[in-house]
Amino acid sequence: MTTTVTHAPAVAHTVEPDIVCADLVRIFTTEAVEVQALQGLSLVVERGELVAVVGASGSGKSTLLSILSGLDTPTAGVARVADRDLLTLSRRERVRFRRECVGFVWQQTSRNLLPYLTAAENVAAVLAITGSVRGAARAERVGALLDLLEVSHCADRRPAEMSGGEQQRVAIAVGIANEPRVLLADEPTGELDDETSAHVLEAMRVVNREIGITTLIVTHDPAVSEHVARTVQIRDGRTATEVLRSTRTDEDGAEHDVAEEYAVLDKVGRLQLPDDFVTTLDLRQRVRLALEPDHVGVWPGHRREASADPAPVVAGGTSHDGDVTDAPATPDSPTEEER
Repeated sequence: MTTTVTHAPAVAHTVEPDIVCADLVRIFTTEAVEVQALQGLSLVVERGELVAVVGASGSGKSTLLSILSGLDTPTAGVARVADRDLLTLSRRERVRFRRECVGFVWQQTSRNLLPYLTAAENVAAVLAITGSVRGAARAERVGALLDLLEVSHCADRRPAEMSGGEQQRVAIAVGIANEPRVLLADEPTGELDDETSAHVLEAMRVVNREIGITTLIVTHDPAVSEHVARTVQIRDGRTATEVLRSTRTDEDGAEHDVAEEYAVLDKVGRLQLPDDFVTTLDLRQRVRLALEPDHVGVWPGHRREASADPAPVVAGGTSHDGDVTDAPATPDSPTEEER
């Protein structure tokens, strides 16, 4: 997979994105120790998109989900979900936001379903809390949701009588019962085997496609990216790369799934070089740049034997942690050994 750097073409949208994060910072302080979980993260999810956010443990993805769900408040930056400014919501507004604007699917069944209620009763309970749907209409909606998620056979079963995949599909029905603008899923397949995970992810794709609910899946599992059109990778509390998947038809009429990886530029032109680039080229402390007509070449800046045919990587100059900023090209030849 080739990583490229590009500015996406401007697209006119008639509606506001459902998720907007800009320069998002979250700092935790415990016993005089500061931990910066988010370090200026930016993310935009358009209405109706299905996006996976992938990152290793400690990357900041769980902190991001807590903020987007209204369970936590950022230290600084912009966080908007379903046209609500999450930094200014009062306690009462925050409760209403979680009840009406976002739905949740958690990894643990105990957080999704009440163990003493059947599948149908769990879905109906959500509708009863808000009173938005009553009587026969409530029963009809419960049945329609269970049918959509292909778990109508579980209507009269309690969670302990269902498989893990059935529990998660019922949990999706619970999460979308009140027709939220955004569905947030935290490791929804974390406790499932590969085959069951694929079925649950397909159920989320069906919900996204049939109902149009904006869906954000947060996970540590890179395999989830194969089930969504857009995957955002978080590293060190910031968005690092994006993978866009599409289906293309070749000249023989055959369809092929194509995945393209992009490094993400922030608003001041910085980007994070992928780990494998840094490791393969032994990039550290500083790099050397050369501006070409259609690309920017990047070479190791420390003393090393010059490559006979150095390959350019991506745009920018780098800091100690691999972050890259726009900078003019060096006048030296890229193949000249650093002295």
